Amino acid sequence: MCFDIDDTLIDFTSASRDALATMIGRDDMWPLWECVTEAHVAMVVTGELDYPTMHRKRTKAFLAELGRHVSDHDAARFERSRAAEMRSGFRLFDDVLPCLDWLRTAGVSIAAVTNASGSHQRAKLDALGLGRFIDHVTIAGEVGAAKPDPMIFHSACAALDCEPSQALHIGDRLHTDAIGAQSAGMRGVWLNRDGQQDTEGVAEESGVLRLASLADIPELVVCEFAQLGAPPPR
Repeated sequence: MCFDIDDTLIDFTSASRDALATMIGRDDMWPLWECVTEAHVAMVVTGELDYPTMHRKRTKAFLAELGRHVSDHDAARFERSRAAEMRSGFRLFDDVLPCLDWLRTAGVSIAAVTNASGSHQRAKLDALGLGRFIDHVTIAGEVGAAKPDPMIFHSACAALDCEPSQALHIGDRLHTDAIGAQSAGMRGVWLNRDGQQDTEGVAEESGVLRLASLADIPELVVCEFAQLGAPPPR
């Protein structure tokens, strides 16, 4: 079983958005922050930037869009303050611990698969008590490929010593997580907590499953084992 981390296990967006709003004194710039972040993370995955440099350059680029041109020193200071504010706001979704407890009791191996910084993600998992459930953390910057590239999903399966056809990947992003995993030969599961509309019908076309809560995972896992002709989790 593979899980995305941010906004699947941990409510990342709420904490990050609140922290950004605190830093800049307004709450309408989150879409711009996401856009600038996505462009800079892509440069980490390709090896053009390391994460500390990316964070500084991302912050400078974002603030420049707001008309605030800052030095590297001030950008780094802004990022440290923003990150500290964000960390204080991280919370698990209510359905996470019951789900992971069930999977661990059932003997299911678990990997986390993320496009974000390895050091930050591992520290976040440990700080919120999730490290004890995770057998392996697959990091895009360490693998050299980011979701939805099949390579990162195959790397996670190799770490769990299973074939892609024997694994499920669950994430909150339809294309990046669910369809990406499905294209890699896994069972892709779209965790759609907010009831987002799939207006193009791509989820149904690609065959991914949709869940509204991780509380539905035990039933899903048992059904998937049955379809594979394997004994159910103990």
